[in-house]
Amino acid sequence: MPDPARLVLGIETSCDDTSVAVLERGTTLRAHLIAAQDVHRLYGGVVPELASRAHLELLPKLASEALAEAGVAAADLTGIAVTRAPGLVGSLVVGVAFARAYGLALGIPVVGVNHIEAHLHAATLERGASPFPALALVVSGGHTELVEVEGVGDYRWLGSTRDDAAGEAFDKVAKLLGLGFPGGPAIERLAREGRRDAFDFPRPMLGQPGYDFSFSGLKTAVAMALAAHGAPPFPGRLAADIAASFQAAAVDTLVAKTVRALDARAARALTLGGGVACNRELRERLAAECERRGVAFRVPSPRLCADNAAMIALLGAWILARGEPSDPDLDVVASLEESGLGVQHAP
Repeated sequence: MPDPARLVLGIETSCDDTSVAVLERGTTLRAHLIAAQDVHRLYGGVVPELASRAHLELLPKLASEALAEAGVAAADLTGIAVTRAPGLVGSLVVGVAFARAYGLALGIPVVGVNHIEAHLHAATLERGASPFPALALVVSGGHTELVEVEGVGDYRWLGSTRDDAAGEAFDKVAKLLGLGFPGGPAIERLAREGRRDAFDFPRPMLGQPGYDFSFSGLKTAVAMALAAHGAPPFPGRLAADIAASFQAAAVDTLVAKTVRALDARAARALTLGGGVACNRELRERLAAECERRGVAFRVPSPRLCADNAAMIALLGAWILARGEPSDPDLDVVASLEESGLGVQHAP
């Protein structure tokens, strides 16, 4: 009987980036393509309808290019993994419909993957299997999740954001500064020119017990600091100091909560994922904290931090290797809470 996990096509369309990958035997990444949708820069954020249309146009081309880069034919594929939750419904529908049609044409199984779960394990592609128990911090435009990972499929949620996600706060502050979209890279570049102590921005919820996050108040504090200066463009020194002080507050908050969990949960490893995981200050601060505690720090390369098809193919390969059949419905789900991931909240 052929191994359904031998050669898996991964498809990721949860938000605005279209990504396709080919993964061999759950370990060898034969191809990995990510197409950014630059049209959203014109609007300062993701426009769901435009994202869906772009996925529809890009997916067939990317799938063909990924197969060519991998040096395989479509008929060589043994399974398909596609993001089914959480995300923008229209974007998810496009990816799932394409995957189902492709799988039906080839007569191979198609499995749905939760892309937040995929972030918990994305570092495995480059760093091998994680020691358990582990913690995972997923920080992106839509999510800030601190998760205890006992093994594949065994998760306990320690904390989440109560309002804006960390990446969303970066995007909104960048918009206030007139820096464009996406905001994270622009804030990080500008912050290098500013002073992190120029503004005393709040570190939300650090004085409260537990591991939940909140970034809405931090964003409001930035808006108030800029209110007296009119509209962008702002003087270079002011903008740089705002960017540096905001980034310092956001990173301090993320690090403090994560370190609190590391000390309380006796984790052997920390995995960092999501688009904000590309932030150098966040990576360096968490790496230093892990080194002090003898904890393995596992962070993927930048292409595997953002939403990507490589991690979807990896989770799909694990699902297929367990012998789970194709899901005939493959319903898409927008929210993490309703995605069926089996979220358990730790005491």
